[in-house]
Amino acid sequence: MTTSGAATLACGRSELAKPLVVEFDGLNIEFDMNRIDRAKLYGYKEVEVLDEHGEKCDVGILAEDGHTLIGRGGTGFAYLSADGQWCDKSQLRPVDLAGQTLTPVASSFAAPIRLTEEHRTTADDYLNHSIRSVYQMASTSDSHLIQEIKRGALYKFAYSFRGGLEADTAFLLANDAGAVFLAVGRPATIGMVGLQQAAAPSDEDAIEEEDGDDMDFGMI
Repeated sequence: MTTSGAATLACGRSELAKPLVVEFDGLNIEFDMNRIDRAKLYGYKEVEVLDEHGEKCDVGILAEDGHTLIGRGGTGFAYLSADGQWCDKSQLRPVDLAGQTLTPVASSFAAPIRLTEEHRTTADDYLNHSIRSVYQMASTSDSHLIQEIKRGALYKFAYSFRGGLEADTAFLLANDAGAVFLAVGRPATIGMVGLQQAAAPSDEDAIEEEDGDDMDFGMI
């Protein structure tokens, strides 16, 4: 087992080759992005499994016959039609639940993201999202947008790293120290569960409560 200490969290050179460009008030603002993950904040552990000779073991897949081992790279994915025929990936098209063709979204790095005051949102809106990725943003610009964010403003826009079928929701915000962050997630789907009507105690419950021995938590 090997352990690595937590890396220093600093917004220096970007981990991404291309900056994120935001257009606001006719000005293009470039942001270098550094992803924040648990390994950088708390460190991480790696567990290595060794054989009797001290050699590192690799993960294998046991085939259905019960004795054939399939090593790394020995499996793959295939696309089959409803009647079991082989399909090439280029023949597939994305559709929604109604069968309508979906239009893919472009990567957010392909062109500047235009922000206006209409993209400004609230903290309640941010808290209603499940955030899965956070980036620390660095920019040499001291534009009106960055000043507003450092004063507590939040801006929301559609974001996609590589492009795809659906865009995520991204928030530009700052902490108390004035560091700017990009939080990426999707709206949270929380189902509230509760009783529609409170049930009144029956006569049998009342009799059992009267005849039963008195007991409280102080007796335990």
